[in-house]
Amino acid sequence: MPAEPIRYFDRYARSLKTEQIYGEQWLRFAYENPAGRFFVWLAARRAFFSRWYGWKMRKPVSALRVLPFITEYNLNVDEFAKSAFDYKTFNEFFYRALKPAARPIADGARIAVFPADGRHLAMPDVDTAAGFYVKGAKFSLGELLGDETLAKKFAGGAMLISRLCPVDYHRFHFPVSGVPNEPRLINGWLYSVSPVALRRNVRYLVENKRELTLIESPEFGTVAVLEVGATNVGSITQSFVPGRTIAKGEEKGLFAFGGSCVITLFQRGRIRFDADLLSSSAQHIELYAKMGDRLGEAS
Repeated sequence: MPAEPIRYFDRYARSLKTEQIYGEQWLRFAYENPAGRFFVWLAARRAFFSRWYGWKMRKPVSALRVLPFITEYNLNVDEFAKSAFDYKTFNEFFYRALKPAARPIADGARIAVFPADGRHLAMPDVDTAAGFYVKGAKFSLGELLGDETLAKKFAGGAMLISRLCPVDYHRFHFPVSGVPNEPRLINGWLYSVSPVALRRNVRYLVENKRELTLIESPEFGTVAVLEVGATNVGSITQSFVPGRTIAKGEEKGLFAFGGSCVITLFQRGRIRFDADLLSSSAQHIELYAKMGDRLGEAS
């Protein structure tokens, strides 16, 4: 039986595309083959495996992977803050900065923006959402946030899942302006968050290591942002100062090597997602959009 392709809707091309999956052969073996799933349970989901791979990507010899990677995935080097020849390791290239003009931030105090480059799914009401990666599968807000009291604050709210592939820009940013609190670590495993894995078990999103930050926003109320670690992404680095007022689009932190995702939660009635995001999500198809582009408006 042929492998099911991963398709997404490209906001800019206005067309459906098939994802070019980094490490696809390994990923499908790991999550679609019984022997592979045993290896994931035994080793790949554990922190030591990601630390080992991260160590490999920090070695000077790993810099030899940079130019072939750029060529294979057709990355736009004009966006990079420095020359592709100047990265000393693959990991340094992976969490590269971009030129400020490469990601303009959508104007308007009442406009929220995507927190990262990637493929996005929106759920206008998390209490009724199910099946966004596999039919009937869901998880509770209490499980996601690791806090039942906080979950009540977001009951009936809206959720955005922003999935980053290894080929994407891997810094994450604030989706709204406001005052962020101290991030809180919720420890867990490091499963893959590719649809190849999530179609098998969407609960990886609540079983993986993640960091939770609450933002108090004048326009959007309390907004929760969770960075989710994944296989080969044991490192989530925050770069903001808690308690200081931030502007939407301001850098929040970065992921080291691998695929990963950011989950954004809005309270009930505080966000109206854009029409194309809602339309593709209703069909269980992710929308590709870049950090800083608008995702919706305060309601």
